[in-house]
Amino acid sequence: MIQTTILLPVMTLMGWTFTVFLFITYQRFKGVLTRKLAVNDFKFGESANVPGAVSIPNRNFINLLEMPVLFYVVCLTAYVAQGTDSQVLALAWSYVSLRVIHSLIHLTYNKIVHRFAFYAASNIVLALIWVRLLLQLI
Repeated sequence: MIQTTILLPVMTLMGWTFTVFLFITYQRFKGVLTRKLAVNDFKFGESANVPGAVSIPNRNFINLLEMPVLFYVVCLTAYVAQGTDSQVLALAWSYVSLRVIHSLIHLTYNKIVHRFAFYAASNIVLALIWVRLLLQLI
């Protein structure tokens, strides 16, 4: 298997993270331009004046910078250690898919039970990638 294939799910998740970042920017500018928000509402993060339509994308973005760090590390480790196989690649794509679905739920109808199910499933898949790579290395 070509080892660089593990970088495709990495690039996809990074692309999704940048997409959410652009959505935050859009929502913030929209709020300020329509005078529903003031620039100072973001001076120390987000004030209590910031509505959910603006704060939820920001929270989702933060979410995409937490656990996915471990995904990036395991994928880069698999690449460097020549540990990319079809199982690791399938798990990596599963992880990315679950994270995107989690984000879409969070950014749309935001039902916590559904969101949590996809978040938990993605973390299980992430743990499986680490276990798979560990077994390959030992």
